[in-house]
This record gives sequence, structure tokens and C-alpha cells, in this order.
Amino acid sequence: MAETLLRVVLLLAVVGVVSGFARRFGLIRPVVLVIVGIGLSFLPFFPEYALDPDLILQVVLPLLVYIAAVGLSVPGLRSNIRPVMLLAVGHVLFIAALVGFALHAVVPDIPLAAAFALGAIVAPPDAVAASSIAKRIGLPRRTVTILEGEALINDATALVTLRVVAAAATGAAVTWQAVGREAAIAAIGGVAIGAVVALIGAFLHKKTDDKLLDNTISLLLPFAAFVPAEYVHASGVAAVVTCGLYIGHRKPLLMSAGSRLQMDSVFRVVNFLLEGAVFLLVGLQIRSAATNIGLDLGTVVAATVVVVLAVIIGRFVWVYPAAYLPRLSRKLREREGPRPPGQVAVVAWAGPRGVVSLGAVLSLSIDFPYRGLLVWITFVVIIVTLVGQGLTLPIVARWLNVHRDDPQADILSEANVRQQAYRAAVRRLDELIEDSEVAGYVVDRLRTLAENRANQAWERLGDPNRETPSEALRRLRLEMLRAERQVLIEARDEGRLEDELLRRIQGELDLEEILLVKTARDEATL
Repeated sequence: MAETLLRVVLLLAVVGVVSGFARRFGLIRPVVLVIVGIGLSFLPFFPEYALDPDLILQVVLPLLVYIAAVGLSVPGLRSNIRPVMLLAVGHVLFIAALVGFALHAVVPDIPLAAAFALGAIVAPPDAVAASSIAKRIGLPRRTVTILEGEALINDATALVTLRVVAAAATGAAVTWQAVGREAAIAAIGGVAIGAVVALIGAFLHKKTDDKLLDNTISLLLPFAAFVPAEYVHASGVAAVVTCGLYIGHRKPLLMSAGSRLQMDSVFRVVNFLLEGAVFLLVGLQIRSAATNIGLDLGTVVAATVVVVLAVIIGRFVWVYPAAYLPRLSRKLREREGPRPPGQVAVVAWAGPRGVVSLGAVLSLSIDFPYRGLLVWITFVVIIVTLVGQGLTLPIVARWLNVHRDDPQADILSEANVRQQAYRAAVRRLDELIEDSEVAGYVVDRLRTLAENRANQAWERLGDPNRETPSEALRRLRLEMLRAERQVLIEARDEGRLEDELLRRIQGELDLEEILLVKTARDEATL
């Protein structure tokens, strides 16, 4: 027990140190974690970590997928549903077939169904890695939405495909009717169960204002959707995605401000630890994966190179026709707008594999045909696509002149909406004070507060190097908060203020500071 605890603490400590290093130097965290994991795997004194596929697929995956789904824009997904589905379904099936035939051509003895199983395993780009890389390098919002939407939905396609071909590879009779029935049950059943759980979750969120209870519900919902869906052989991932999209879209109406702030913080911590641990473990597994292949070196190298090339080149082969052939329709071109070649190229190059591929290949039974080879190739595909493409994607994006959306346009849009919200707030204030005896200074303060908030966005339209009034206010107010906090601590230490009162006042100051800092960070990303 003590040894297991020590291993977990060591793993999380490495995740924390490496993540801090990556953030300090502006590096892509998943890429750095994988590289460090590979290096640690060859150190004789560093402990070996055995991965449980059930832990990956039934605990880690639902949580990571749910967190990603809650943060995805439903209107953005809806407006890009055609490219997302072409990638999430069509691309996965295409890569599964391409990899299967390519591997079978190099290793003729491997059953075709087993080769297709590897194709299904390495076909889906990872939601967490895709989101981390896309947002870190500042891609256009539409491109980020397409990559995140694809990575969320393709997990269900890949796992259902794997379930069918793995059954065929182990000797079960599989017909086209059975495949169609399996796919229909997985998709429709998963969405239906996810929708039911989402409605129940929304009802529970709306009925409570307790922040701790709200966060408990949030952490349980992905499992409440995943477990029953898997029990009836539907897609647990589809259920989690459906539930997460609904709750995330309705969150402003379902939860109090305090609950939303706390949930965001909890999700960031969970995502930070789980994501970091998984990518570090991918690197740590590479040495053990290389020792259980059971084939000659030449065959292994040839099979690995062919599969890696099929995954990378096959994405280009699919993405370009899928992006431009449907646009031969004039109505489609008018509805979707322009499709810049640079953004299409970035989508084709951005295909990092991760959690799903890792858990899927480890879930193969010990007696699965050529299991050692499939595990090795999967780890290499994850590392090459995550490290190789992750490190080069910023270069490709800059070379193709693909960058984030115009920040001035975002600021202008925000300013207009804030102005409308300000007018609505003032009208409501006038209605409330019409027949009441509210002190004049209170009304003036409320009007000033609303007006200042409305003016914040307009201020950012000026010289970007000049400190705006709102920025000066935040800077000065933060210094004032530090001074207030110091006096409170001194009063507590001298016995003039009870510790319980200090914590309550400290909570108020902390909440104000969080709001000030968060606003500054949000503005910095525009």
C-alpha cells in the first residue's frame, strides 16, 4: 500500500514539475510530458508503471471527455457539423481501413480483422491533446471548434469499430447486419442515455444552490451517463459527450455564479492531473512496449513505418476532398463561407493521438493476435503524432499565416453586447427604484458600476500598449487588497480578530481578486 502511494505521489510530482517547466517556457504540455516520460522509462532507478485499461477507459476517459464537452461551443459545433462529422466518422473509418490493409500487406500472417483493429485504435485524434495544442498556438476559433468537435465524437466511432473487428479477430461470426445493428445501438442508445442523464443532471443543478453539492453532481454526471450506456452495449463516450454538451450549454441558467466558478476550478485541477498523468505514462510505457513484440526487427520497423505513414498521409488524403468536394454546391459555399487553404492544411496536420488509443490497445485480450506488435505500433503512433506534429504545428501555422481571429473584431463584438447589457441593466434599475426609497448614492454607485463594465471593452480598442482605465483600476485595486489582507493577518496574529472572522473576510477579498485576475487573463487572450 505504501509503495503504491509512493508511486502515485512520485507520478503527480513529476507531472507538476514538468507542467510548471512547460508553462514557464511557453511549451506544449502534453508534448513535454511524453518526452520526459520516454526519458524516465530508460532510467534504471525509476519505477515501472503498469496501466490498467479499465482505469483508462472507464474512469479517466469519461472525465476528460466530459470536461472537454462542457467547454465546447454548441453553436460553434452546430455551424460546423458537416466538417466535424466527416472527420469524426468518415475519417476514422477511412484510416481504420487504410491502416488495416497497409499492415496486412507488410505482415501477411496477421489476420485482416486484427489489422483493422489496429486501424480503429490509432484512427481517432485525442480530444485533450487537440484542444491543448490548438488553443496553445492560437488557431482561429472555427478551426479549434472543428478539431475539438472531431476529437470528441470520433472516440465513439473508433471504439464501436474496434468492438466489432476485435470480435471478428477472436473468432466470432460477424455479419453486415450485426455491424449495422451494433453501430445503431451504440450511436442512438448512447445519445438517448446521455440526453436523459443530462436532463436529470440539469434538474438537480437547478434545484440546489450548494456549491459543494453542485460540484459533486458535476463529477458524477459523466459516470452516470457512461456506465448505463456501456451496460446496454451502447456508446458510453457518445452518452458522455451528449450530456456534457447539454450541461455546458445550459450552465449559465442551471448553476449559481459561485457554483460555476468552483466547478471551473475543480475541472481545471482534475483535467490538469489526469491529462498530465496519462501523457507522462504514455512515455513511460515505451520501453516495456518494445520488449513484448515477438517479431524480427525488420518486420517490426517496416510495419511501424507503414502504419505511421498511413495515419499521417491518410489524414491529408481524407481531409482535402472532404473539405472541398462538397463545396462544389453553391448553396453550401454560401452557407459555410470561405474555407482558407491554410486552415484546411492545419486541420490535416493536427491529428495527435492519445488517451483513447492508449486505453483501447491495452484493452485487447492477452491472446489477441499479434497483440505485442499492435501495442508497440500504437505507442509509436501516439508519440510521433503528439510530439512530432505537436512540435511542428506552430511552425506550420505560422508558415501558412494561420493565426487566431482578429482580436479587434472580438473586442468590438464584446463592446456592442456589453453596451446592450448595460442599457438593459439601467432600465431594470429604473423600474426597481421607481416606487422605492433607495438612497441616492446607492443608485449612483450601481449606475457607475454598470457603466464601467460596459466601457471596459471599448477601452481596449485603443492603443494596445497603453494602460486602459480598467487595467489601472485592477492594478491599483489588487495592491489595495494586499494591503487590506496584511492588516487582517496582523490583527489575527495579535489576537484582535478571530481566525473564523479572518477566513470569512479573506474569502470575500479572494473572490474579488479572482474576478480581477480572471478578467485580466481573459482580455489578454483576445
